[in-house]
Amino acid sequence: MRIKEETWGGIPLLHIEEDRDEGQQKPAVIFLHGFTSAKEHNLHYAFNMAKKGFQVLLPEAHLHGMRSEPLDEVQLSLRFWEIVLTSIEEMKMLHEELSARGVKRIGVGGTSMGGITTLGCLAVYDWIDTAAVMMGEPGFVELAKAQMSEFERRGFKLPITSEERKSLLDTLALFDLTRQRKRLNGRPVHFWHGKKDTVVPYEPTFNFFKAAQADYAAHPERFTFTTDQSAGHAVSRSGMLEACDWFARYLND
Repeated sequence: MRIKEETWGGIPLLHIEEDRDEGQQKPAVIFLHGFTSAKEHNLHYAFNMAKKGFQVLLPEAHLHGMRSEPLDEVQLSLRFWEIVLTSIEEMKMLHEELSARGVKRIGVGGTSMGGITTLGCLAVYDWIDTAAVMMGEPGFVELAKAQMSEFERRGFKLPITSEERKSLLDTLALFDLTRQRKRLNGRPVHFWHGKKDTVVPYEPTFNFFKAAQADYAAHPERFTFTTDQSAGHAVSRSGMLEACDWFARYLND
């Protein structure tokens, strides 16, 4: 197993693949970490995916890990959507580099903020062949509104004007799959979510899944959802392995 620290288009990342696969044009999985986490925290995903014959990219999100700035968690939280939108924009550069290296098939996945980002990417990038969403939520606009309300409930004054708030919500609507679920276009997508999750609520994601099932009536096996009845905001080992198996099933077609 080779783990390389690389920088692609200014984006620090870990590039993981089996020794025997180095230099081959294997399918790629881009896997995105969560809020306040870092790229190396998803090495267990990368290890198991590489074992299945993929090259795996673990990019560092804006303002995280090697890209951190001296911000406390509240300050970082206020820039949550800046981080997500930056990751979506940077996905274009990662795709361009993979294409230049001859990679034909690409999967995208992530945990928590990474799962949210994955769903935003599905809304705008048709080159994504399959996705695994761990504790993500597709309703960007409603999630942002809920976050703002929670900040205000806790006594924080949001440092944005009403015009800036409207502009942000308008921008997020462009990446909101609940408003344009046809953008999934039948691509294989797997969800995993703990029913007791209090950070990224379970119900909105499950409701989206139930509504979108009709779009997969001809191939229901390509659109799946695992509910962990006892889990909160943490993916179980079985959930992690499900994601790896999902990529093995749909990236090796």
